[in-house]
Amino acid sequence: MPSDMTHTHEYAPGLVVQGFIPPLTLKAFGLIAFDMDSTLINIECVDEIAAAAGRKDEVAAITEAAMRGEITDYKESLRRRVALLKGVPEAAMQQVYDQRLQLNPGAAELVAACKKAGLKTLLVSGGFTFFTDRIRDRLGIEETRSNVLEVQGGKLTGRMVDQDWGDICDGEEKRRMLRTTCARHGLSPKQAIAVGDGANDLPMMGEAGLSVAYHAKPKVREQAMVAINSGGLDRLLQVLTI
Repeated sequence: MPSDMTHTHEYAPGLVVQGFIPPLTLKAFGLIAFDMDSTLINIECVDEIAAAAGRKDEVAAITEAAMRGEITDYKESLRRRVALLKGVPEAAMQQVYDQRLQLNPGAAELVAACKKAGLKTLLVSGGFTFFTDRIRDRLGIEETRSNVLEVQGGKLTGRMVDQDWGDICDGEEKRRMLRTTCARHGLSPKQAIAVGDGANDLPMMGEAGLSVAYHAKPKVREQAMVAINSGGLDRLLQVLTI
């Protein structure tokens, strides 16, 4: 991909392109990696679970600071938020999924176009498997990586469960997952597209050949090659010919 990041222009209203002249060809890429919360879906799941404990404002303030890059230790910020979920009934997660969670506009269309073009699909999230598994199945995404909330006696314990690959999916784990998934499929990271909205997406976006910010925090918009500031995720197809 072009490395000259000095050329920045509004390609269309609410669609900013930096460092290359569109269009690129979607089939030039082999993998697309998505963040979930506030990217593929319309909510931050941890904030909505916290609402069941009457702690949404407290948790959401930490989430916002972490996504803006003001809290540099993502793992610690997530542990703090999850600790505030202690005692929330496990059923609250299903209620969040059923009542609050929606796919963002254009999410299904973009995933379908990428799959049709032959791209592998990856969902990497600092959120939780309860939601990523359902979004994976709903959109037909091939692989996921996210965090497991510990449940005992039908209630959240306020802790997460370590997995065989590590403890928490943070920005560095997103980057590593993008690299290892590319390697497994014989791809260079420069043949990957990474889509996200928060500071913890920047490591994987920096590895990818095309980085896409979706309704993102200012720090993320500034560093992305494509910034979708209005409209749906499928606006990426305006700069990628199928």
